[in-house]
Amino acid sequence: MSASRSAVRGAPRLGREAAAEALAPLAAGADVVIASPDELTLLGDGPPDRTAARLLDGGATEVVVKNGDEARSYTADGARAVPAHRVDPVDSIGAGDAFVAGYLSGLLDGLDAEARLRRAHTVGAFAVLTRGDWEGLPRRDELDLIGLREGAALR
Repeated sequence: MSASRSAVRGAPRLGREAAAEALAPLAAGADVVIASPDELTLLGDGPPDRTAARLLDGGATEVVVKNGDEARSYTADGARAVPAHRVDPVDSIGAGDAFVAGYLSGLLDGLDAEARLRRAHTVGAFAVLTRGDWEGLPRRDELDLIGLREGAALR
């Protein structure tokens, strides 16, 4: 869950039960919950769609599950899945954070759920194409470059 990353990363130190206890009220008060499938298990047993449904029933407007090959957005209108870009990663450090940054920028720009997922995957793909956790992040005017074929002219 991106709003409480330090608690999730501290889960092994705290223990899963303590981490789940700390995260439950944060997730319950969130409008948007973004988590990996593993992070989502801290909020409930069962498959991600069942935990997402429970969070939506509890007041969240959207639950996003980021999972490497694809990401899903769950809202009251249903679920949407968008596949990730296929790239040859150089360094995966920062990919999840980049995904969240792309998703939230799409949310702030008023994009629909599917477009937010596409942007999140795009920013995540840029992040893994360079070494470091933020050095490869794109500027807004570079977002469309991820789909260009190798050797394509930019002008």
